[in-house]
Formats: sequence, C-alpha cells, structure tokens
Amino acid sequence: MSFDPKWNSRTITDGRDRAAARSYFYSIGLTREDIEKPFVGIANTWIGTMPCNFNLRALAVKVADGVRKAGGTPMEFNTIAISDGITMGTEGMKTSLVSRELIADSIELCTRGYMFDALVCLVGCDKTIPAAAMALARLNVPGIILYGGSILPGTFDGRDVNVQDVFEGVGQNAAGLLSDADLDRLERAACPGAGACGGQFTANTMALAMEFIGLSPMGSASVPAVDPRKDDVGVRAGEVVMDVLRRNQRPLDILTRGAFENAIAGVAATGGSTNAVLHLLAIAREAGVPLAIDDFDAVSGRTPLLADLKPGGRYVAADLDRAGGVQLVARRLVEGGYADGAQATPTGSFAEASRTAVETPGQDVVRPLANPLKATGGLVILHGNLAPEGCVVKVAGHERLAHRGPARVFDREEDAMAAVTGHRIQPGDVVVIRYEGPKGGPGMREMLGVTSAIVGEGMGETVALLTDGRFSGATRGLMAGHVAPEAFVGGPIAALRDGDTVSFDIPHRRLDVELSDDAIAARLRAWRAPEPRYTTGVMAKYAAQVSSASEGAITRAGVTS
Repeated sequence: MSFDPKWNSRTITDGRDRAAARSYFYSIGLTREDIEKPFVGIANTWIGTMPCNFNLRALAVKVADGVRKAGGTPMEFNTIAISDGITMGTEGMKTSLVSRELIADSIELCTRGYMFDALVCLVGCDKTIPAAAMALARLNVPGIILYGGSILPGTFDGRDVNVQDVFEGVGQNAAGLLSDADLDRLERAACPGAGACGGQFTANTMALAMEFIGLSPMGSASVPAVDPRKDDVGVRAGEVVMDVLRRNQRPLDILTRGAFENAIAGVAATGGSTNAVLHLLAIAREAGVPLAIDDFDAVSGRTPLLADLKPGGRYVAADLDRAGGVQLVARRLVEGGYADGAQATPTGSFAEASRTAVETPGQDVVRPLANPLKATGGLVILHGNLAPEGCVVKVAGHERLAHRGPARVFDREEDAMAAVTGHRIQPGDVVVIRYEGPKGGPGMREMLGVTSAIVGEGMGETVALLTDGRFSGATRGLMAGHVAPEAFVGGPIAALRDGDTVSFDIPHRRLDVELSDDAIAARLRAWRAPEPRYTTGVMAKYAAQVSSASEGAITRAGVTS
C-alpha cells in the first residue's frame, strides 16, 4: 500500500464529526481542495526585534508558494526568538538558552495540536536552529529546517566588519585605543541589514551542521539573507518538503550516529562555535542517539581545519557562499574520507548532495585537502580536577596550547566585565566566571562581552578564562566553557579561590587547579549552594528541570542535578 501524504491531518479534517473544524478552515480562506491536501506547518521564528530572523516573514511567503506549487496546503505559525547579540552581558542573556526549550516545545505543541503532515522550520538566530531539530526529533514528522541566512559584512574605514568587531571595540574603547566617536561609527556600520551574525559563529555553525546532519537541503544555508537568490531557496524548500513527505522520510531515519559525526566533522572543519557541542548533544538526546562529549574531541581530532572563517580566520559566511558554499566543505570532507557520504539528506545521499558544489576558481576560503589550515579541527574537550565531566575549548587559529596562572574568581559575569574594563585583570591571570551554568544562571549565559573586552584590551594572548557558562561563536582566545559539573551543584569550580594556580594543558586535554583532591574535597564540604536567582516563572521551572551541560543542558521531567 502506498503512503498517504495526509497521514496525520485526516484525523482533524475528514468525516462528519470534523464539520466544525472544517468550518473554521473555511473561515480563514481555505477551500475544499485545500482541506483535502496535506497540511504543511511552517514554523516561523520571525521576530521584529533583531536582524537575525527579520527576513523570515518574507521568506515564509516563498516557502508557502513552494508548498502550494508541489500540492500541499501551507499553514504558518510563529514562535519566539531571543537575540544573543542584543541581550549579551545582561540578565536578559539568561533567557537565550531557556528559549531553545520553549521554541522546541511550541513547535511540538502546534504540530501535535493541528496534526500537520509535514513541517518546514524557518530559523535564524542561534537557539532557533537546534530547537527546530529537537522538535523534529521528538515529533518524527517528515520535515526540513531552512536557515534564513547570514548578514552581509559592514564597512568601517575601508575594511569589512561585523558585530564581533563591535564587541572587541568596547574593550578597545575602555583601553583608550578607540575613541567614543569611532566606536559610534563602528556600531552604526557593522550590521548593514537582515541576517544572522556573519562569521562562523553559532548561527552559521549550526546552519552548516543541519546541512551536514541531513535536516536541511544542501546549499540552502550559504545564501545570505538579503541575496535575491534566497527567494528561490524558499520556494525550493517548499517543494523539497513535499517530496520528503511523499517519500515518508522521517527525521529519525536521518538522525543516525553517522549523521551526527558528519555534523561534528563539518563544525570542526570550519572552526565552528563551541555551542555546537551543547546543541548536538541535546539533539542526540531527543533522537535517542548515543553521543558523548568526548566524541567531539575524537571526531575533531581526525578532521582537518579547511575553512578560513572568522572569528579565528579571515572570512565571513558571505565569502564562503561566493567560494562554493557549505556544499564545497561537504565535498572536500567526502573526498578525503572525513565524512560518510552514504548518510541521508532531503535531496539524496550526503555524497550526492555534496556533488552540487561549484567551486569558484582561485578562491582561498576553503583550503584543498592537501593544504589545510591545521591537521585537526577546532573543538577540544578537556577534563581534569576542575572539569570531571568535561569542558569545551575552541582551538581554531593560532591559540596558545598551555597557560598557567592565578585565578581571578567572579560569581557573575557583570563583576568580571567590570574588572576587565576597570583594568584590574593582569597578564597571566585566569579569569573564572562561575554560577553561570544551566542551573546556576540559570540559562548558561554567553561571555562574549568579557572575552571580547579581554581581546580588545590587548590581553587575548596573555589571559585565559574558564566558566560554567557558554561562549559566543565569536569568542576567540584561550577560553574554556561548559565546565561541568557547574558551581551551583557543587562542581569543583565552586571550590576555587582568588590566587589558586590554574593550568590549561591542551595537548594532554587537562584543566586543573594545583590543589590536592583532599584540599578540594575539604573546601566543597564547607561550601553551601547559593539561593536560586529565580524562584517563580519560566526561569525557575527551567532551573528545576535542566540537565548538565555535558548532557546538552536539555530539560527533563524529574531532573534534579
């Protein structure tokens, strides 16, 4: 028996008992023919507060056109999005990771409620991308993810700039290296229109990961948000999802262990964001695929760094598009045996999809296999007496491989930022920011403001930082994030004191404080957990249910640690 593309929505549209439901559909302009077609949900994360998702309202129209053209009935619904760039360094940043769960929940709820036959998830800013993948894994409804695209670079004093330059400009201004007037000019120039942050920061990293994992059509992410080609990408996505539906290709058919390893390889080969560790672990948990934090180190260690992308490199996402796109990176990795070409995508096998790449002659954004930027990728997992469950470091450029220095301990990000901009951090120091983990924040804030200020003040090569919070994909320097267990649950980071000697040893994958196990245990016996920062509302509910960063910081009923 052939597959019925209206496999789910018939329950809500067919038969005498559904007359009232059909009357509602007629009231919003649907015809009998529309109701008899498969219902395709368009989960839109458009929001009018930031550039990253600002183009998605218009893109949804094109996706709907493609769905109709291919014989489906599109039904758009909205969810939320939080801008990391706008909230960075404030209490509002705590809502960012929390929003990932709410976005996934809302996509799941609407799809279950309206019984869509298929889904297209339109995404932009960081947390919307993994949230969409988490929802698809939970629902296992035929569907795809479509990225709204990257912002184009701005121009400042004759050079390309992006929001990373603005964050680092704050540190330069505090150090007297950039005038108030020039900082004003920079902030006005850096973000010239719609689209997500331009480097291989978290949004572009996760968009690439979704193509590599098989949930997004190959080549769809690379096209910038304001490029006229994006309209065609949207129409094509509507057509692709109808083909996926008719073939009954389900997310859990795609989300195999091999697909996750492909995604990790793509992140490693492009110097992508450390947030990919957190998000891919979360998606794996939703899909029931075994994946551990140390797997990222193993895959990264066998994958060459090929793409010369910011923050560690020279180029932005629009340059990658002009060079040949995400599909060019995929083709390189398949040809080198670093990615599994047999894995599935919405448009054929991974190898088949990668062969659509058209390399621009003379481009130097993506290196040839014989001449990588580095022999190994950018993701490194450290353990040690400060991070028994692990932590994440990105080593994508020419970062130091070791650092040893005195701890400067802060219990919130704002205090660390004040110390950096107030010139109270010295070369050689190790800045420690704790109680910013999934539970302690709650919400695991990114520390881009602090890390950029350190770089902007000229200490990027002499100061290290560790935190149980997260980093932006724009962070650079020797920075260890996701330290687990976090301080709020009594992880060893809670035992640190000012002046303790902390050592980073990247070759041996160690992060340690020079204290004996007995000394750490004695300090922790005397330690008391602080009062929760939120006792009501969504933040309190999140803190009560969220798991460790080493498990992807997903929420589960009954989670207590």
